[in-house]
Amino acid sequence: MKVQNSNFVDYVKIFCRSGKGGAGSSHFHRDKTTSKGGPDGGDGGHGGHIILKANSQMWTLLHLKYQKHIFAEDGENGSGNHKYGKDGKSKIIEVPLGTVAKHADSGKLLAELTDDGQEFHLVKGGMGGRGNSHFKSSTNQAPRYSQPGISSLEGWYILELKILADIGLVGFPNAGKSTLLSVISAAKPEIADYPFTTLVPNLGIVSYRDYKSFIMADIPGIIEGAAEGKGLGLRFLRHIERNSVLLFLVPADAKDILSEYNILLKELKKYNPELLDKNRLLAISKSDLLDDELIEEIQFELPTNVDYIFISSVTQSGIIQLKDSLWNKLNLNGVD
Repeated sequence: MKVQNSNFVDYVKIFCRSGKGGAGSSHFHRDKTTSKGGPDGGDGGHGGHIILKANSQMWTLLHLKYQKHIFAEDGENGSGNHKYGKDGKSKIIEVPLGTVAKHADSGKLLAELTDDGQEFHLVKGGMGGRGNSHFKSSTNQAPRYSQPGISSLEGWYILELKILADIGLVGFPNAGKSTLLSVISAAKPEIADYPFTTLVPNLGIVSYRDYKSFIMADIPGIIEGAAEGKGLGLRFLRHIERNSVLLFLVPADAKDILSEYNILLKELKKYNPELLDKNRLLAISKSDLLDDELIEEIQFELPTNVDYIFISSVTQSGIIQLKDSLWNKLNLNGVD
């Protein structure tokens, strides 16, 4: 699945205001036969909420990019004859799976929406005030007061999208991640021989044995210093947090495969040390450039604390073994 560059938005800052509760009524019953009836003021309506709702058919926060201010309706005031005010209409904001909501000022995490249809009340509406009929008692037969509605709440909030995928492809620009995704799945990412071809995450569904499948995400290339904001890496590192297994891709023609792998690990650790707790696999891409003798020599230079496999997207050598290894690692994480 390819999200067009101009349409992929994974970070927005929005201002939200819930609805104010309507005031209760201080009304007394009056009709042709009753000049001094008892209190019959109705309650005010509740103010509308601001609600986030996860939608599995959405892949971007683009629809919120130009909608910075979102308001729910106020509740209506109560009236005589015990008539309740109408509740204010809530505002439902649909977001993709993997959306995280935070307070803009404090950075406090408020919610993570990962299931289709999941809802979260981002800003709760004010309660409606009670009418004077609630305050009638044996000692006060004609209460002349009612409650005002509870005020609305407002504030700035940040919504971040973290792509949901089983496998995350991690590597430097031009490591062959997009090519691998196009070979191993039905995805058709943009492919060219220059850095940063991939400007947005690409998702591909990988078919496996016995009609099983898993989702792989091609994350835009990381460069050294990405955790400090260099290149494009910082913008997309958050997407790796959602992946169950990390597939590190280093090309066979790299000057130093071990060094590149360690730099990638270093950037992930600086961004979030917990990323190193994930299951991972190292794939040496473009191995069609190597003969058996070179492969044997390179094996002595590879890290000893991670499983590795030599693959070629061009000749598709090692692709079946790669799928097997990834599936086994997913099963270790409880994926069926």
